[in-house]
Amino acid sequence: MKQRFGEKVYRLALNGGMTCPNRDGRVGTGGCIFCSGGGSGEFAADPALSVREQIESGKRLLSAKRPVRKYIAYFQAFTNTYAPVEYLRPLFTEAVSHPETAVLSVATRPDCLPEPVTALLSELNRIKPVWVELGLQTMHEDTAASIRRGYPLPVFEDAVRRLRAEGLEVIVHVILGLPGEDRGRMLETIRYLSSCDIQGIKLQLLHILKGTELARRYETDPFPVFTMEEYVRLIPSCVELLHPDIVVHRLTGDGPKDLLIEPKWSLAKRTVLNSIHQEFRRRDTWQGKRCNSSASLE
Repeated sequence: MKQRFGEKVYRLALNGGMTCPNRDGRVGTGGCIFCSGGGSGEFAADPALSVREQIESGKRLLSAKRPVRKYIAYFQAFTNTYAPVEYLRPLFTEAVSHPETAVLSVATRPDCLPEPVTALLSELNRIKPVWVELGLQTMHEDTAASIRRGYPLPVFEDAVRRLRAEGLEVIVHVILGLPGEDRGRMLETIRYLSSCDIQGIKLQLLHILKGTELARRYETDPFPVFTMEEYVRLIPSCVELLHPDIVVHRLTGDGPKDLLIEPKWSLAKRTVLNSIHQEFRRRDTWQGKRCNSSASLE
């Protein structure tokens, strides 16, 4: 972001007041088993406010902590293209038009990107950069069925193809630690995405949140969850598989403190990130020593 915009750019989580086809009956009614009642948008602004009011509210919170001049207008909660273009245009246009918005980022599902919506996003992309964030979570169809994702992998691949044809940047969300997925299967998803035409990735630790189907399953039939040490060791293994042009937008994630059941250690986000950075440094040191050793043998 510093290279593109000359300074740090901070994300403002917005709420467009939409729902999800996996909740209203078009695809399903229960939603993905990990998704909270807020549609993964607990940190988003109040949808009763206008987009500009949401931006100004978020700015006040951020500017109290640090000097900020540029923002990512991030429509986060639920599925943010699940509405007619007539509804989406004023929302997204208001966000893009804000003088301090550097990027419009729209979180959505691959099965909610009809041609009129992609055309709108392409139009806005000519004004300011537009990112489309797709919740894939896993490449494995059996896991996708288990978590009730609601669409097969070819739908994701078609969405990426069409978004890229419009010149839009694609960021993909992956959840690490889904029930039934071991380290090998998680790395298979990362390896698969590295071969896709995507520009960014978000690595998300699985959170078990109160009120979700995942929490009910965990209560009746507990499944293994990551320890911090296991997760910290996994992240560099994921990153080293990625094509160098793919930007890593997230290494872990926040869970609402009042909803989080497990893993509790994830609440100490600074500690987690510092531990991940230390693991990268440890691996770099080890790799350097190994290379030096090989060179001396030659």
